[in-house]
Amino acid sequence: MTEVETNDLYCIGCGAKLQSNDPDEAGYIPASSLKKQLAADNNLFYCQRCFRLRHYNEITDVAIDDNEFTALLNSLGKQNALIVNVVDLFDFDGSVIPGLHRFVGTNQVILVGNKADLLPKSVKRSKVTNWLQQQAALQGLHPVATLLTSAKRLYQVDELLAVIEKERKGRDVYVVGTTNVGKSTLINAIIKQTAGQNDVITTSRFPGTTLDQIQIPLADGQSLIDTPGIINGTQMAHYLSAKELRYISPQNELRPRVFQLNPPQTLFLGGLMRLDFLKGTRSSIVVYVENNLLVHRTKTATADDFYQRQRGKLLVPPADPEQFPPFKQHDFHTKEPQDLVIAGLGWLRLPANSDYRLFLPEGVSYSLRTPIV
Repeated sequence: MTEVETNDLYCIGCGAKLQSNDPDEAGYIPASSLKKQLAADNNLFYCQRCFRLRHYNEITDVAIDDNEFTALLNSLGKQNALIVNVVDLFDFDGSVIPGLHRFVGTNQVILVGNKADLLPKSVKRSKVTNWLQQQAALQGLHPVATLLTSAKRLYQVDELLAVIEKERKGRDVYVVGTTNVGKSTLINAIIKQTAGQNDVITTSRFPGTTLDQIQIPLADGQSLIDTPGIINGTQMAHYLSAKELRYISPQNELRPRVFQLNPPQTLFLGGLMRLDFLKGTRSSIVVYVENNLLVHRTKTATADDFYQRQRGKLLVPPADPEQFPPFKQHDFHTKEPQDLVIAGLGWLRLPANSDYRLFLPEGVSYSLRTPIV
């Protein structure tokens, strides 16, 4: 299949331009496969990467220029469009786009907190919405509407569609967000609700699935545009293999796990993080992470030895600690109860008036916030 024959053909899954020359580049499709898809004559072309992701749940790395993501953000303010900013309720700090209010210019923004189905039932949705609005304001973002959704469970998708239709006023709609917040899953849900088609856009729990802009026509001739995820390298997912992501990517409602700790004691979350409770009174620490991730309590005095013996064994992921970034130490004090949020992993509710020592892979970020539970 020649380059000419693949001109103007794009993968409906990720948006990349199809090509049959370089298997390591975006949009690769074997010439024989393209010939079969052309013969099907349904205008639904999938690159090899998306085909394997859809049918075998396998991700393939491709060479993508990070500058493209910056160029995308810079272009938003030049459009006359409605911006739908999707963030991950499970990881707001790791999924927020710093400075988005400057990039969008005068365009209005709808803020969507996705993955609401993962929040424990004890969390009041109204409180989360208020908290989300407060966090947006701290980022300089003042959305015209704020909604909680679950693209996976179709929760509030109809309500989101109604708000989009009310606010877009004949304009295109750009859906933006960092990798792995569920943008493409949300747009798939919108397509299902409006056109009856299932899973047109490739989705997965792997960061960076959408490689180029995908335009979905709207009834009035405008478009709903799914953009590539803006890569946030501070999230835990970027340091794990495809098989290991299942330990940190929740698929069901989180079950809070409560641990009574007397200082000095330590909690390990797999081999991904270590929290030393150094000083304070006997207290409960509540852990909100993927239900299958091991949380282990031990004495701080023996924690170093335990980690060296059990990393890659009991303490997984990572399965291969030698390929994992070294831990970096962070010390902090809580004057009041706070949530310790680890980008892309989850959060722990900590008691007041306590001293802690946190160990995270170098490059992974954390933050402290007022508890949302």
